[in-house]
Amino acid sequence: MGDRIAVLQAGLGALGRKLTPYLLERPCLEIVGAVDPDPELAGRDLGEVAGLERKLGIGISADLDGVPAAEAAVVTTVSDLAASLPLMRALIARGVNLVSSCEELSYPWQTNPELSAEVDAMAKAAGVSVLGTGVNPGFLMDTLPVALTALSRDVRKITVLRYQDARHRRLPFQRKIGAGNTLEEFAEKKRSGVLRHVGLTESMHLIAGRMGWRLDRTEDVIEPVIAAREVSSREITVKPGMAAGVFQLGLGYVGGEEKIRLEFRACLGEEEVQDTVILEGTPPLRFTAPEGVNGDIATCAILTNSIPVVLAAPPGLRTMADLPLVSWFAGSA
Repeated sequence: MGDRIAVLQAGLGALGRKLTPYLLERPCLEIVGAVDPDPELAGRDLGEVAGLERKLGIGISADLDGVPAAEAAVVTTVSDLAASLPLMRALIARGVNLVSSCEELSYPWQTNPELSAEVDAMAKAAGVSVLGTGVNPGFLMDTLPVALTALSRDVRKITVLRYQDARHRRLPFQRKIGAGNTLEEFAEKKRSGVLRHVGLTESMHLIAGRMGWRLDRTEDVIEPVIAAREVSSREITVKPGMAAGVFQLGLGYVGGEEKIRLEFRACLGEEEVQDTVILEGTPPLRFTAPEGVNGDIATCAILTNSIPVVLAAPPGLRTMADLPLVSWFAGSA
């Protein structure tokens, strides 16, 4: 691959800290800086914050002032596209290519058309590429089923099941799905919009766009998974009758017919762990990872693996639907 790619880490929350070792282990990548607005992190060494056994000699900055120049930034901050824009604008203005875990950025053309157009125009003017990706949205419930349709003569309906035991996920994820909440607390957080898996609607539009389906409407249904027995993670204990997690159903309709069905269930103690894609068509196809995919590992991996693909992509706002194949790469210095 030639020279190493200079990478900036933006966002050192739970996901950003997990990501650091993934970036370090690739010989063709070099972390040159890190930024996070948390005042408690300012000036601390990235290796220390990421829980490594050594310091990296990279101090965490509160903002971009004084941060070394980078070819690419991996942004692991928030799910909301509008809230991500200030940092994205600043990085794009510096000529930095972006790979972001922002769920609403994964396929925003229908859900946020004005912001999508703004990001696309900024990136093209600066000659850089921008990608929102992750395990979901970004791959398991959109890019993977689209790829599997390469085997199809025709496709009538796509169903994806992602059932996870959230005991193996990071604490912010467990909180985001409402684990340990009373049903009243769950309902209130659902009403306020803070309790949901972000990205099912974006995944449905990505699939529909590649299938050539014009969606009449989409639905995003959210319900608690109610614990029948006591179950615990390292940090959270759920009593019977409390919310152990969330069941979320995404439905996409064409001509009044259900064409896309995305079932996302994440709870502490889930017993039917799986990642399954079902294609109704010719031939019928069912692909299953019977033990599921660890979301934290997979998210860090896909963010890392996307970096060289994004650098090689045409400038503008890109999605996993229009990029060349993202894959693991050994890399070389």
